[in-house]
Amino acid sequence: MRIALVNGSPKGGASNSGILLEKLKPLIAEGNELNAYRVNVKPLKPEQYRELNEADVLVLAFPLYFDAIPSHLLRAMVEMEKFRQQEPGNRELIVYALINNGFYEGHQCKIAADIVSNWCSRCGFRFGMAIGHGAGEMFKSLSRVPLGKGPLKNLGKAMDQLSAAILTRSSAGSLFIQPNFPRIAWRLAATHSFWHAQAKKNGLRPKDLRRQPFQVSRNGNQG
Repeated sequence: MRIALVNGSPKGGASNSGILLEKLKPLIAEGNELNAYRVNVKPLKPEQYRELNEADVLVLAFPLYFDAIPSHLLRAMVEMEKFRQQEPGNRELIVYALINNGFYEGHQCKIAADIVSNWCSRCGFRFGMAIGHGAGEMFKSLSRVPLGKGPLKNLGKAMDQLSAAILTRSSAGSLFIQPNFPRIAWRLAATHSFWHAQAKKNGLRPKDLRRQPFQVSRNGNQG
């Protein structure tokens, strides 16, 4: 079975989408042909669209952008739809999605999953399922944590269901999850380890992040 793994992160190097795909690979590699694709600032080539169109399974991994799909990946999806109209390709192609977002709650990814499902209908693909994971920025620090252990316990269970669906080319209900990590601890870690560090890197202090340059008066006007 030919499985195309598409990393739709706009980052040029390591990415959370890439981490998710790496954790998925061992679960679906045996007996299958895995082909990796990267969609960012560089557009896909015509032969790559043909390869994707002829695959048996397509896995899209991407970060959430404004509750939707990053524009560069959306552009590639539109181009693939056009390509599909010219060359039917594999009529049994089935699509799965791995979505991560910076909010804690995984259900923030639901709209993006619906967009992928609607796109499948337009292209004549079958939509398999999606995993929407919250607190995506934690993945880098958890990259060495075994799947299904500690903070990645929920992700391990979800990946087992996703891999089972992929290996049988079947559909299942989408899953929207978050790490097994207290929300308050996640918020504190994000504030002190990410936002404050980014502020310092840009010559700012933590109190600068709390400034309100546009004050709202009691009558609702900004002044």
